Amino acid sequence: MTSLSLKGASKSYGPVEVLKDINLEIDKGELIVFVGPSGCGKSTLLRMIAGLEKITGGTLEIDGAVVNDIPPAQRGIAMVFQSYALYPHMTVYDNMAFALKLTGHSRQEIDDAVRSAAETLQLTQYLDRLPKALSGGQRQRVAIGRAIVRDPKVFLFDEPLSNLDAALRVATRIEIAQLKESMPDSTMIYVTHDQVEAMTLASRIVVLHGGIVEQFGKPLDLYERPANTFVAQFIGSPAMNMVDAKVTATGAVTSVHTSDDGHADVPISSVDSDQGAAVKLGVRPEDLTLTKGDDFLVSAEVEIVEALGESTVLYFKPREGHDAFIAKLPGIHTIAKGTTLRMTAAPEKLHLFDNGGRSFLYR
Repeated sequence: MTSLSLKGASKSYGPVEVLKDINLEIDKGELIVFVGPSGCGKSTLLRMIAGLEKITGGTLEIDGAVVNDIPPAQRGIAMVFQSYALYPHMTVYDNMAFALKLTGHSRQEIDDAVRSAAETLQLTQYLDRLPKALSGGQRQRVAIGRAIVRDPKVFLFDEPLSNLDAALRVATRIEIAQLKESMPDSTMIYVTHDQVEAMTLASRIVVLHGGIVEQFGKPLDLYERPANTFVAQFIGSPAMNMVDAKVTATGAVTSVHTSDDGHADVPISSVDSDQGAAVKLGVRPEDLTLTKGDDFLVSAEVEIVEALGESTVLYFKPREGHDAFIAKLPGIHTIAKGTTLRMTAAPEKLHLFDNGGRSFLYR
């Protein structure tokens, strides 16, 4: 098993700094997912770990040894690319065996490694085929198998499912999860922009934005206790609603999102905010429920209804200067466009953020 540590790592292209002061401690046997919007630096960070991009500041350690200046081939790392990168003129067997042939392994060692990996990935019956005779998901499994046979210290996955259609993405995601279970001692780092992949695969998630780490933690910790408004709205789909609010007394805030002022009792006795202070109140669409009483959080007019069968998503008409508000109700609901509804949520499902966007839990 291999541990990996980034200490103050940064990456600049001339005067442009794309990654700033990255500090991560990745434990042996973890599957870490880097997630964030396009341009946040997640693929660059992965390539720095692989040795394909030079680290311009800080250090990268693998098993306690600094590897900043170690060539990629000597870092004990195998990378699975988004584009498969298979040799089209070679069979599946030869594609998987190629790296071992280059490093001088015996024919028996190569055969044992390739057939073992093929069995793990259910590729045994395809070993004599060329890549063009395989589906996209099968090609990606060959690329993963090529990494497995090298027995690396760390596996790196760079958006490996992005070229697959929706059904294949789900199937291959499950296969990667099963692969990790079958290799519990392997350390893996996985890059994606898909939060479903992040939430379902990761031991812990690194949320990147603008070249910095916004939060690093277990998937459900990020969902239930986001450190700031960016993480709160990036993790979860539809995104968390943000409502302008103000503190009215210890233990309560008042929503000012709608013309009919809603309210919510939130336990904020430990919050260092004066009465009348402006805050942001966050609530996830799936945590909202309908109410007809005066205990509503918001009251708004339905603008769009999406009936999905297992759930009904309601998009409310936003007030001027405010973001759209969304509710996701379980099951089927017959609600007409233009209907004004009152929505509420349990106090423990509400989140508070200061004007700087930071969660009160992290102050």
